[in-house]
This record gives sequence, structure tokens and C-alpha cells, in this order.
Amino acid sequence: MAVESQTQSAEIHELSRDDIPRLDAIAARMRTPKDAEYFPRNFDFVEAGERLALVISHEDQDAGYCVLNWSPKYALFKKLDIPEIQDLSIIPAMRRKGIATALITYCENLAREKGCAHMGIGVAVNASSGPAQILYAQHGYIPDGNGVSYDRKLVAAGEFKPLDDQLCMMMVKALKF
Repeated sequence: MAVESQTQSAEIHELSRDDIPRLDAIAARMRTPKDAEYFPRNFDFVEAGERLALVISHEDQDAGYCVLNWSPKYALFKKLDIPEIQDLSIIPAMRRKGIATALITYCENLAREKGCAHMGIGVAVNASSGPAQILYAQHGYIPDGNGVSYDRKLVAAGEFKPLDDQLCMMMVKALKF
């Protein structure tokens, strides 16, 4: 599907297990390689109909990817049937071109088509995720009010967790129809 970004058109495609080398190449370009089982594990869920794996191309090259999880493990999202955008990753040289916005909008539109009233997203609370925190807020995502989670489980007051990409603020947005 072609979508318009801030500068030029972008193409978003659903991926299959055969596209794992493509995802590995994007992760390597981002200098954030995943463990060998990360993408195959995601495609187990894709094949079960619980997730979509999406890639976005811009100017004829892969610019990033994300996962749209229809059955997230985060308890509030699960309870309220809120899908979650996960692992939204854009190659650094391709950032600030509307590419992440195009992926977010695409996921939100898919959720609307399925009748979902809300969309969820998690963002790491460390400084390296500052631009993502700002982007999500600009797109109407607000903290869900439950503090932070670690590996999608709420962190209790006084509990210690590492400050890594698993320590997240979970955010939600009401989708307008």
C-alpha cells in the first residue's frame, strides 16, 4: 500500500517468514541486531493471526518496520482489547521524513477497520527514546496512568528494574472514526 509521508511516498507491506533476512538487514543497519529467535518467534504469532509484521520502504529502500500486535501481553491492553504497535524501528538516516508517522497511521487505520476504539504503544523511558516519546505525544498518545512496565508487566513502587528498552511507559490513543 502506498502512503504519503512528509516528503515523498512510502510503501508499506505485510511480511512473511520468508522476509526475516530483510528484517535482519534493517536491524543490522540500525546497529540493533535482534537475537536469532526474535523474528522467527514473531512470525509464529503472525501465522497464528495475532500480529502483523510490516516494513516501510522510502525512496526504493527499506526504511524501517514495526509489529502490530492484536493480542498484546500488557494486561490493560489485553483486558480492553487494545492492539499495540510494537518495535517501531526506523533507520537513523531515514528519520524525520514522516516514515514513522506513516507506519503509525497505517496501524491506526487497520485498527479502525477492525472496529477498535483505541490503539496502544509502549516507549522506553531512557533518553535514547526521547524522540519517540515526543513523536507519540504529538500523535495523541498519552500515558495510560499506570506508571511504567518492564517486559509489559507493571513495576511496583520501590521495585528496581534495569534502565533498558524493556522499561516502558505504556501509552494509549482514542481512535476517531
